[in-house]
Amino acid sequence: MTKRKRITQINNIGFVSTRIAGTDGVSLEAGKWAEVLEELGYSCFYFAGELDRPEERCMLCPKAHFNHPEISSISDAVFGNITRSEDVTERIRTVKRELTYDVRSFIKTFQIDIMIVENAFAIPMNIPLGLALTDVVAETAIPTVAHNHDFFWERKRFLVNSVWDYLNKAFPPRHPFIRQVVINSEARSQLAFRRGAAAIIIPNVMNYGKLPPPPPDDYANDVREALGVTRDEYLILQPTRIVQRKGIEHAIELVSRLGRKGVNAKLVISHAAGDEGGDYERRVREYSKLMRVDTLFISDLIRDERGKTADGRKVYRLFDVYPHADLVTYPSLYEGFGNAFLEAVYFKKPILVNTYSIYQHDIKPKGFKIIEMDEYISEETVDQVVHILQNKSLSSKMAEDNYNVAKRFYSYANLRRKLKFVLSDFFGEE
Repeated sequence: MTKRKRITQINNIGFVSTRIAGTDGVSLEAGKWAEVLEELGYSCFYFAGELDRPEERCMLCPKAHFNHPEISSISDAVFGNITRSEDVTERIRTVKRELTYDVRSFIKTFQIDIMIVENAFAIPMNIPLGLALTDVVAETAIPTVAHNHDFFWERKRFLVNSVWDYLNKAFPPRHPFIRQVVINSEARSQLAFRRGAAAIIIPNVMNYGKLPPPPPDDYANDVREALGVTRDEYLILQPTRIVQRKGIEHAIELVSRLGRKGVNAKLVISHAAGDEGGDYERRVREYSKLMRVDTLFISDLIRDERGKTADGRKVYRLFDVYPHADLVTYPSLYEGFGNAFLEAVYFKKPILVNTYSIYQHDIKPKGFKIIEMDEYISEETVDQVVHILQNKSLSSKMAEDNYNVAKRFYSYANLRRKLKFVLSDFFGEE
């Protein structure tokens, strides 16, 4: 590909990732960015190994997905080992060349003026893709935004590896035509410390204000009945995947201790383990039995779109379940930001939060009113939950105040302003 001419006006924006589909945090935030950019008059296109965007705007590349057999094989070979074979090195180079060609084809086919790389520069789920994107930027000087949700040094499973040379080159790369975006202040500090790179913080957002949460429609009115939650039981919602850093044992303990105080509740967990294995999910199921907590695992009933299961049961969206929740639990040990937190605030639900570092540094100072726990469930925490559950006026007041805080700091208006700043840094003011 020949060297690009200096662009003074942009029309087409290309989103690139391993996966842009479903309800994972990266895909959701990419969708919000695209929605705001489309409102600003740009056209958005997509390149990934899994896509659920309009087909005419997509280029599907199977080897871009982290679950592609060849990519999974490479990851298995290089993580958990401190040396790699010549064969693995050659396989990485071969796939990188293929992906470099595919990314160039994407840019040419859709006449992309600027790329937005969604986490593929941050976490090495697909090493050849990160390397390919780095080469494309270096060879074409295409303006690129690295939208980094979580870095590899934040995940223990990536720290023992045989690819430090690749991680130092591409996760993330430093280049004059790449602007780094992170979602919290800790990530900005670590990026500056580890890479000497400056970054702008653009936190996760929701469309507060413009689109207030709708009440359940006729389809979703029967959620509690469908899940088996009776009128005299509280629905405690854990709206996350079952992965270890979510600290779901704390939610189970909370429901158990509520029961000891005569408060009947069921814990509803919305998603399965996903791509991080099933060991922890088995642990959560066993712990629920040990604590004698009625825990409902409803991942088979929650999808991106409504429909029916193979045996004829109704399928709901997660947003169909939120309005029926009496409390949302978010006892995570670590989060890059906290989409479930913003969703609970959007649906005006009281929230129990473990005071993970990003919450402490970035979210709490904004003035939210939250039931907090500090690494464990205390008697005081349980009493606060009981008080909130049994005092609807206080619960509603707390939720309304939180919604108004979020509208000031985490709305689409804030995202629009920051995206304009990033684009103007490349192209100047139109």
